[in-house]
Amino acid sequence: MSKDQELKNQKDDFDDLKNQIKEKDEKIQENEQLINECQNQLLRMQADLENYKKHTEKRMQDHLERANENLIIKILEAYEDLQRALQAEKSDDLREGVELIYQKLRGVLENEGLEEITAEGEKFDPFKHEALMAEDNEKYENGCIIQELGKGYTLNSKVIKYSKVKVCKKGD
Repeated sequence: MSKDQELKNQKDDFDDLKNQIKEKDEKIQENEQLINECQNQLLRMQADLENYKKHTEKRMQDHLERANENLIIKILEAYEDLQRALQAEKSDDLREGVELIYQKLRGVLENEGLEEITAEGEKFDPFKHEALMAEDNEKYENGCIIQELGKGYTLNSKVIKYSKVKVCKKGD
């Protein structure tokens, strides 16, 4: 092969390599553009998520405030009755007023789902009762509640305050 032919072949090889490099550069630029688009999309999604979190927290806070407002409105009438009862001059009027307030408050709380937990004479249940004392008592079976020391309550079937009780514990 002649020198000219060899030079032409080398030039052709060089041109091929140059074209391959150009194609690779274009592919790299396409990939970099794709990476930038993905990064931008990820940043937008992160911002959307943060905005969603803030919006959800705000809605939850607003909901809690409205729920508290509704409960306070329901209790206000009983509160005002208590004020009037305290201003009464006769003790009979005071007692009547306090009983009326008690009934109203009880009604409001029951309508909201509050129930008293029965305790005295019942079998001790650690999911509803808190044993503060234990004693041997002939009138009660082992594990029965002798006395309720503090009332317990459920709100919509969930215990929110345990009954404080004295439990019968027979000696062995």
